[in-house]
Amino acid sequence: MTSIKQVQITFDCAEPERVARFWCEVLGYVVPPPPEGFATWDDYDRTLPPERRGASFACGDPSGVGPRLYFQRVPEGKVVKNRVHLDVRVGTGLVGEERVAVLEAECARLVALGAVRVRLLLADDENESCLWMEDIEGNEFCLD
Repeated sequence: MTSIKQVQITFDCAEPERVARFWCEVLGYVVPPPPEGFATWDDYDRTLPPERRGASFACGDPSGVGPRLYFQRVPEGKVVKNRVHLDVRVGTGLVGEERVAVLEAECARLVALGAVRVRLLLADDENESCLWMEDIEGNEFCLD
């Protein structure tokens, strides 16, 4: 059996580039350079058939460690809760009020980018506090 070396996370969305650039800001990811022979992604996009223009976009961890994120346009909007979501680990190792303060600070930064705060889930006997949020197209994620 072979070992998997890389994982790509794919988002269905209405506006791939807009959502990709949001997640670049959240995670410190970058947009890769356009294909050889093109100065910009817009230049490349203009060479595609009209139905493929703006249909996808990607970004990645500049260190090459984290997974690539791929965003693809789909005709239908989001209807129900995600079955998979990202946990953005900003409070690792912190507990109590210190953890909540870090979560709230990151939440404020992301709300300014267009994210939506859903609710703070306070620590219990099994889990530390986390903050449930939605990205700019309503995809759930957690600040953990």
